[in-house]
Amino acid sequence: MSLVVLFATLALVLILVPDVLLVVFAGLLLGVFFSGGGGWIARHTGVARGWGIGAFVLLIILALAGAFLAFAPAVVEQFNQLLDQVPAALDRLRERLHEFSWGEDLMRRVTPGALLSGGTEGTAATAVATTFGALGSFLIMLIIGLYGALDPTTYRRGLISLLAPSVRADAEDVLGKATGTLGNWLVAQLMAMAVVGTLTWLGLWLIGVPLAPILGLIAALLAFIPNIGPIIAAVPAVLLGFSEGPTTALMVVGVYLGVQTLESYAITPLIQQERVSLPPALIISVQLLMGALFGLIGLALATPMAALGLTLVKEAYVRRYLGSEAHAEDPTGRSD
Repeated sequence: MSLVVLFATLALVLILVPDVLLVVFAGLLLGVFFSGGGGWIARHTGVARGWGIGAFVLLIILALAGAFLAFAPAVVEQFNQLLDQVPAALDRLRERLHEFSWGEDLMRRVTPGALLSGGTEGTAATAVATTFGALGSFLIMLIIGLYGALDPTTYRRGLISLLAPSVRADAEDVLGKATGTLGNWLVAQLMAMAVVGTLTWLGLWLIGVPLAPILGLIAALLAFIPNIGPIIAAVPAVLLGFSEGPTTALMVVGVYLGVQTLESYAITPLIQQERVSLPPALIISVQLLMGALFGLIGLALATPMAALGLTLVKEAYVRRYLGSEAHAEDPTGRSD
């Protein structure tokens, strides 16, 4: 009964204030990341776990600061060039499309007015509100992640105390496995993102596409969203490829298809192996559902939520609930 009440409460929060629950989940994901890295440092240096987490966070800050000082000027310059060149590439693409009858019809349907809503002031106000909202949400995620990583026992005990005493031992075990699943998924995902970004950068550089490093960085970051992220990342690269000619654009498509194929059938399976196994159809279905319901943040968090949900279903429902019923029907464990 306590499990029913807990899940009903979570469902109600998800319906009434979904953004809050998603931000909390993202914060917990950060907490798992901090806890895993800090725990690794603590185990290999002999320091207390809290000091290990602090050292890990400090290393991240130093790495980001070093990368910013070393690469920010070049990245900013390339990003500005990307912003300058993409509109020109769009114009050249529009000119090519006007050469065909179906292209003219397409351009009449896809107009700036159809893509933008409201006036300039409304757009500016929305952009400002969205920016501050995103910064505030990230700050909340960071705080939740740090507190969750530094003192996970307190929050785990608080959650367990909401359940009936008869299921607390099982709940403790299920929570441990769920946390392990998220940690394994994060490690595999970060490694896959790094490989995807590097391969994309090298592939675009080899065929002579401008701004290959920044396009590789975009591909690495958007690889956090499987299946859909690589498609979004390919758009600016294909547009820049058109600026060099149709052949280059086709080669760019080939690079992204090749990297995506390697990522789907070689990189991710090899990295994950037995860490996290998610059916592709399940991932795509959850992405479509979360993206339609909650937008970009739902799309970004769809895969870890699917991994978490699959673990909870396997451990709490299939193994314990259905398994206990099967044992009750045949205590000897024999089948006729």
